[in-house]
Amino acid sequence: MAKEAGDIILIRNDVRLVVSAIGLSRATMRKIRQNLFWAFVYNGIGIPIAALGWLNPMIAGAAMALSSLSVIVNSSLLRRYRAT
Repeated sequence: MAKEAGDIILIRNDVRLVVSAIGLSRATMRKIRQNLFWAFVYNGIGIPIAALGWLNPMIAGAAMALSSLSVIVNSSLLRRYRAT
């Protein structure tokens, strides 16, 4: 029950790891906000251009794939996170 109810579960006997977990959580939330911001900017520009017919559907599809790739690459930068 305790594992289900706990926000943070310590596997090791080091309470200082809670600070690291909170830092990682904050970095993750920052990354989520960045990805959402760029997705809204991209879609806010791309969808009207495509709806007006000014964008070739093949190019629009490639742009959407690149948008998804940029989110994945940006999110993978969390692997570089080092607790201070």
